[in-house]
Amino acid sequence: MEFAVVLGALSLFAWVYLLAFHGGFWRADQRLATTLPEPDTWPEVVVLVPARNEVEMVGRSIACHMASAYPGRLSVILVDDQSDDGTANAALEAAKGAPRPFSITSAPPVASGWTGKLWALKHGLMAARERAPDATYVWLTDADIVHGQDVLARLVSKAEHDGLALVSVMALLDSKGFWAGLLMPAFVFFFQKLYPFPLVNELSSGVSGAAGGCILVRRDALDAMGGFAAIRNQLIDDCAIARKIKLGPPRRPIWLGLSQSVHSLRDNSRLKDTWHMVSRTAFAQLHYSLLLLVGMIMAMTLLYLVPPVFVVTWPWHHDAILGGVGFLTWSLMVIAYGPTLRLYGRHLAHGLLLPVAALLYCAMTMSSAVRQWRGHGGKWKGRVYPEPERRSS
Repeated sequence: MEFAVVLGALSLFAWVYLLAFHGGFWRADQRLATTLPEPDTWPEVVVLVPARNEVEMVGRSIACHMASAYPGRLSVILVDDQSDDGTANAALEAAKGAPRPFSITSAPPVASGWTGKLWALKHGLMAARERAPDATYVWLTDADIVHGQDVLARLVSKAEHDGLALVSVMALLDSKGFWAGLLMPAFVFFFQKLYPFPLVNELSSGVSGAAGGCILVRRDALDAMGGFAAIRNQLIDDCAIARKIKLGPPRRPIWLGLSQSVHSLRDNSRLKDTWHMVSRTAFAQLHYSLLLLVGMIMAMTLLYLVPPVFVVTWPWHHDAILGGVGFLTWSLMVIAYGPTLRLYGRHLAHGLLLPVAALLYCAMTMSSAVRQWRGHGGKWKGRVYPEPERRSS
């Protein structure tokens, strides 16, 4: 029983720390403003949309770019990454008759040592140098993401006004249905805890992060980091870009936030699809380390499972201290989760299920490690990416 009390105390102290001293991540208050000071001159922007077999969604994504209300010059380049389902034709149809310049470039077969998306972006950037040589910004987005008409203008205004090298917005994920409603808000909450947005947005902080569905980056900053070749084997490419640009050298300010004007079209209603998405990269997030995997499982157990277990087992242990500590800690957990739940239009009561979501994400991470050990790590759309070679430092 004394050991249980120690566990309960550790869990409570951990949540007090997270709420009070972890960058205020849980407030979910880093929002892309709807009104920002406009620049004197709107800089040119080129959009890169890498796509591999996205025929069902690419049309809506390209159409939203064609309908953008951005006041400056804007061109869109779709990078067709060896698609065999008519992705390019669907994109052309969506862009037909639009006033914005639109073009398609094809990425050759992926070179050794590269991930498919970064290889496609490399060739997209090469095309951009020819088709939009004067573009100040490169907007990196995905073929399953749609943006409000004013989003680009707000991103550029934010970057210009605050002197930022990179501005990124995390898309609202599909949360329809039981599994998506349980897992998607939790995914965003865990992401914010891993990369506290307020700390990302402080130049003096060593924390960096970005969300791959919407990244506006200065071309000169992208060039200074060595282009996409500098991160060519990274599965979590968005955070790798942010890390390179923010930490340099030289250090450059970046900004990561939330917006209800950027949406993912990806259907998350089936558990197996979310499982596959997470298990593809979760072990990479832990740098393929068994020690970090064990540590993650222990930390998630302490944070998310110990408090509710103490509460639901009270009829058996009848220990008022354990039950009280468990109830208090579980309450802090729900309070911390509240702002993210509101972002997704969910009632605070849904926070009681956060431990269930945490348990499932632990299982997905363990599945990711098993996949890696079996040689299937990072498998996505027919491609398998091996663990990158470790570099000595």
